[in-house]
Amino acid sequence: MNLKKILYLIGGCIGLGLGAIGAVVPMLPSFPFLLLAAFCFARSSEKLHRWFIGTKLYKDNLESYVAGKGMTKKTKIRIMVTVTILMSIGFVMMHAVPVGRVILAIVWLFHLVYFIFGIKTIPAPVAE
Repeated sequence: MNLKKILYLIGGCIGLGLGAIGAVVPMLPSFPFLLLAAFCFARSSEKLHRWFIGTKLYKDNLESYVAGKGMTKKTKIRIMVTVTILMSIGFVMMHAVPVGRVILAIVWLFHLVYFIFGIKTIPAPVAE
């Protein structure tokens, strides 16, 4: 294995670990970390990538988005609320940096616009 694949493997494991924690802990978003894990595993090992896309964690959080279908309303709201809370903490902590606050507010606004209008909302799967 070359160094590049090893680094992708490590990045995938870190993303998977943080994504799994984020699926349980409300303040930590799982979506970006699981997306990182999918990206890294796809570049490090075909076997790990196949395993990862077969997990319940992947299927519940990323499968529809990666397939280009969109996200459920619940998933979109969970991500937007988590990001809003975390960015609010940063906003409050930047009380002495007005330019930083403006930039953070603009990033937050674009984030909301993207999730509301840029990602298609799909119906929640019906429990069998």
